[in-house]
Amino acid sequence: MVGAITALVGTEGHQVITAYDGLTAVRRVRDESPDVVLLDLAMPGPDGFTVIGQIRALGGAPVIVVSGESGEAAKVRALRLGADDYLTKPFGRAELLARIAAVMRRVEGGTAGPAGGGPLRAGSLELDPRRHEARVGASVLALTPTEYRLLEALLRAGGDVVPHHQLARAGWPTESDPDLLWLKPHLARLRSKLVEVGGPTIAPVRAVGYRIATDEPNGDR
Repeated sequence: MVGAITALVGTEGHQVITAYDGLTAVRRVRDESPDVVLLDLAMPGPDGFTVIGQIRALGGAPVIVVSGESGEAAKVRALRLGADDYLTKPFGRAELLARIAAVMRRVEGGTAGPAGGGPLRAGSLELDPRRHEARVGASVLALTPTEYRLLEALLRAGGDVVPHHQLARAGWPTESDPDLLWLKPHLARLRSKLVEVGGPTIAPVRAVGYRIATDEPNGDR
């Protein structure tokens, strides 16, 4: 599978770095700083779930899980740990390349929409779509592409509630019907990063959606 994927994405002009076990994967991510990680869940040494967490601790490289495990529990666990996308085997050549291209476009080009590319603010938090950067004071947030898109959608709402389905579509624009269960783990990680640097909280509105809030104590459901 590693050889097949390497040959496939290499024909599209991507430079490929390979690893055949969890320890090597984490080391190569740390040493090589790849633009995107394709990660299986079953591998020698630390499994894919453990590797996702370790990659997340290293920074914001987007992770696309490529797995034969199609169960919902595995997908939710991977997303909760910080995966940005989940592709189930078997998959087509066109789908894999489309997922990679979508992630790369978001990382390289930002996600500013028709509302404009000027900075978005909520209290001490500022998001600059032109630089694809979010900061609280002097602290730049290390966000995954999915976390960035979710935060941008919340900020563009100006404190109004963003419904679950609308927020999910903003977070996973390549999915025709994104699972709403994906929202909670990603928003929990995003909320934790904001709280850590003294930024505004993300407030759930039960059975409706979420909003960015600068006037409420930090908290979860």
